[in-house]
Amino acid sequence: MAQPQQVEIGAQVRVPKMAELVAGRLRKQIIDGDLLEGDALPSEAVLMEQFGVSRPTLREAFRVLEAEALITVRRGAHGGARVHVPDSDVVARYASLVLEYRSATLRDVYAVRAVLEPASAAMAAARTPGGNLDQLWASVEESEGAADDPLRFIELQTSFHKLLVMASGNQTMHLLYEMLQHIIETSNIVHVRHDAGSPANIRANRKGLRAHRRVVELIEQRDADGAARLWRKHLDEAEVYLLTSDDPVTVQDLLG
Repeated sequence: MAQPQQVEIGAQVRVPKMAELVAGRLRKQIIDGDLLEGDALPSEAVLMEQFGVSRPTLREAFRVLEAEALITVRRGAHGGARVHVPDSDVVARYASLVLEYRSATLRDVYAVRAVLEPASAAMAAARTPGGNLDQLWASVEESEGAADDPLRFIELQTSFHKLLVMASGNQTMHLLYEMLQHIIETSNIVHVRHDAGSPANIRANRKGLRAHRRVVELIEQRDADGAARLWRKHLDEAEVYLLTSDDPVTVQDLLG
């Protein structure tokens, strides 16, 4: 018979600092939508009275929220704090720094994309068709119209991948993809800039157009398995084209 766990009596419990509590209250108001993008917070004097804290405590709370990119503070007679809603760009920038620090390779990034995007295609097909289909079709048609402009074409093709993930309807999937999106976009453009107009570039563009059109058809037909299989094959072929020996190897090589 398992022995009951011993509970440590008298263990220290960390009491949050008052500045953390104030930051938490303001953070919750931003998350709940009580404070909107660009809203000005009340003056320091009003907030000090409202929370019953000193100016140094309030400014420490502001520093916490500034570090989280939830407010910006301007000092001076016409200064004050302005609200910013949570933004995935902040997460993406920090994720890129972490990947650079860890010497992550571009193949690491593309391998994760090859997991997220086919799953997104399947999830999009399983959903009730809606506005996302219109956006996907519009993206396909715009790409077809830019086939003679390699740089514009790769920008539109990369944008289609983001729309596909958005079509999954899964916010967590979307956020994870946005953490990698800047790296993928930069890598694609760097490669195409050196390869634009080559036979390999023209072949890749034609195959990409066919795959994009076909995956939207499969999503429209509610064929989740077919959409996932097709998209995984497309990504495997795209990786062979985009990650050649002449391209940057690590995220740091690409962004640094």
